[in-house]
Amino acid sequence: MTDIAIRTLADDELREASRLFRESLHVLPVRDEDWPRARHAYQPDRTLGAHDDGALVGTARSFDATMTVPGGRRVPMAAVTGVGVRADHTRRGVLTELMRAQLTDLAEREVPLAGLYASEAPIYGRFGYGSAMAVRSLTVARRRAVLRDGVPHGGTVELLRWADALEKLPGIYAGLDRSRAGLMSRPEHWWVGIDGQLRTATAPVMVAVHSGPDGPDGFAVYSVSRPDGWERAVLKVDDLHAGTDSAFAGLWRFLLRVDLVEEIELSERALDEPVELLVTDTRAVRVTGTGDGLWLRLVDVPAALAARHREGGSVTLEVLDPVLPANTGTYLVSADEVRRTDRPAQLRLDADTLAMAYLGTWAPSTLAATGRIEVLDPAAPAAADRLFAAQPDAWCGTFF
Repeated sequence: MTDIAIRTLADDELREASRLFRESLHVLPVRDEDWPRARHAYQPDRTLGAHDDGALVGTARSFDATMTVPGGRRVPMAAVTGVGVRADHTRRGVLTELMRAQLTDLAEREVPLAGLYASEAPIYGRFGYGSAMAVRSLTVARRRAVLRDGVPHGGTVELLRWADALEKLPGIYAGLDRSRAGLMSRPEHWWVGIDGQLRTATAPVMVAVHSGPDGPDGFAVYSVSRPDGWERAVLKVDDLHAGTDSAFAGLWRFLLRVDLVEEIELSERALDEPVELLVTDTRAVRVTGTGDGLWLRLVDVPAALAARHREGGSVTLEVLDPVLPANTGTYLVSADEVRRTDRPAQLRLDADTLAMAYLGTWAPSTLAATGRIEVLDPAAPAAADRLFAAQPDAWCGTFF
């Protein structure tokens, strides 16, 4: 690799970073008339650029958020996005230098967690990110999906156009129950970014807002497309969050009553979301795919471990972290404390594997059985399973 200089980009350099990132995804740049608003999706001082002889050849950015961890505590997290390398500089270490610089900065600012959505699964494990969630995609045959008599009733639904709903949605989302592990805050920069995407959609974007006795308690953002002409219309749900059981049922009651629609499609949904249990014909809800959701990185291992709820006895973990070597060491993890220790390690694992176990998605015993954790004490995987267990399934539900 030639000498690559990494530095934080100034405000007047963000447009070029945006262009480079979008070109790396083979997407057209933001239009001139849209840039004055789109630039506000970039949090100041959070965009890095990689330069080769003065030319921008790579970029990565983040914005400040919080994530709920098992037990309900909301922990600071850097939401990493906008990662791209110019095609003539790939596989030359540019991404490695960007990731190392970004993680070092997060560690210096004492941010315990970082999260991202991986465009390709093999990329980010070497930087300590692990697949921390599992999600599924669904297709619902609308005409067959009849709600059961016992489904919760109550509340009202108001239908808004996206431009009108945008004023209300940040407050509604912030007021919802976010006790499930994996749910994250949505700061202003996120809303600006999603607004830029949805305002340029080719079909009208509508928002159904459910209100219960205490006011708005859920919403669904959707649009309708006709992939086969007028023969078949598909309602695509881009975003759905419900703070109560009644809101969840009420939003689905509304979606199933939208006329001139054959199918309803959703992606990146929680594995345990009980859509099929709402209807009389459970086969009307078809799982069309599963995959990884958010990838997580423990930037500060002891702080992150101490922040989440733990039950059971104790286990000593030897963590290996070549990217952030300050994390490397042996930790005593119990229900009462997390601290470095001189005790012999019972389990040895890399930082990315620890991230996979952190939210409870992957049991340590499963990770050990597949060779991701080295077992030094045969009793330790079961003890670690109890410490890291979490219910319900972790889910983020916010793409960035």
